[in-house]
Parts: sequence; C-alpha cells; structure tokens
Amino acid sequence: MMIMPVARLLRLSGAAILVMVAGACSALRPAATPSPSFYALQGAPAAAGRAAAPAPSTAPTLIVNPPHAAAGFDSPHIMYVREAHKLEYFAHSEWVDTPARMLAPLLVAAIETSGAFRAAVLTPSAAAGELRLDTEIVRLQQEFGSPPSRVRFTLRAYLVEDKTRRVLAWREFEAAVPAASDDPYGGVVAANRAVQTVLEDLAAFCAGAARGWRSD
Repeated sequence: MMIMPVARLLRLSGAAILVMVAGACSALRPAATPSPSFYALQGAPAAAGRAAAPAPSTAPTLIVNPPHAAAGFDSPHIMYVREAHKLEYFAHSEWVDTPARMLAPLLVAAIETSGAFRAAVLTPSAAAGELRLDTEIVRLQQEFGSPPSRVRFTLRAYLVEDKTRRVLAWREFEAAVPAASDDPYGGVVAANRAVQTVLEDLAAFCAGAARGWRSD
C-alpha cells in the first residue's frame, strides 16, 4: 500500500480548505442589484410643438398652482395594482421625479394651447391673475386585474376666482389606456397617453369655464 507523504497531504488539505472558504465567501456575498431605470411624463410630442391659439384682449390670466397628489402617489415610485385597495410599486423602475412635479409644466403647456387665457403662469410667481387652477392627482397606476394591463390616471381640478376665492367649476377627469406590454415600460408609455388625454380635456374645461366667467 502506498503511503502519501505528510507534506503533500498537508498541501492538498490546505488547498481544499481554501476552495471551501472561497465558496463560502461567494455564497455569502450579496447578489448584484440591477441598476434602476428612470422614466418621465412628457406628454405627446405633437402637443408640445403645437402653437398657442391667440387669446382675446379680454381673456383672463390663469394662475396654476403646483398639483398635489393623494397618499401613495406623492413619490417617484411607479405604482401598480394586482388586488383591489392594495398599492405596490416596481422595485427597479422609478419616475425621474414625483408625478405631481412632472405634471406641473404639462398643465401650463396644455392650457396655453386653448387660447382662452392671456397667460397661464405656474406658481410661485410674482404675476397676478383673475383665475386660479388647483389640481390633485387622485391616482396614476398600472392595473393588472385582467390582460392586457392598463394605466389609469385620475385628476381632480378646481377653477377658482382668485379675488373672491369662489369656485367657478370643478371636475374629475379620468383616462384608462391599455399597455402594449405588461411591464414598467409598457405602463410608462400608456401613462403618457393617459396624461395627454386628461390634459386635453382639462384645457377644454378651463376654457369653457373662463368663457362663462367673462359672460357673468
């Protein structure tokens, strides 16, 4: 029977221990976390490039307050729903900013194209105006209840006479747009379409309310 030299046996044992230690360290090392993807609400490119309609000389100036957001929709998380009343968010996909902050300049741009106002000014600003617009994001979520998933955007708006604080008109707008794919990117594309639909309806609502206010 061959007897292995002690020195060689020790070398082999040491190598085995090193392999085991390296394997244990590898198992304990946390897995690499995927880099997050960031998305924006930008509205429709066609609307962004559309020239504003000329406003009559008697048109009021509209002061647009920054939108608020209901609880759960006031962060950069991209929210989705699989069960009623249960909000969840994607772990590795986020908005570049809160939906309310991204929506603010889109509100102004949409209202300016209506031609119903001498100017639409986002606060804070030193400008004064006859009317004020207050808005709240009620929900902006991708819903997976039945295929295909869809994005639902709900916005509540109040048009107020600034001097008297009288509410001239209010309305809740909603659009639900099917997503082309059941993933965050598909939801983002659908969200932009839903936002644009709501903004077009909001601009028409504000224009109609302003015309009614001038005729009072």
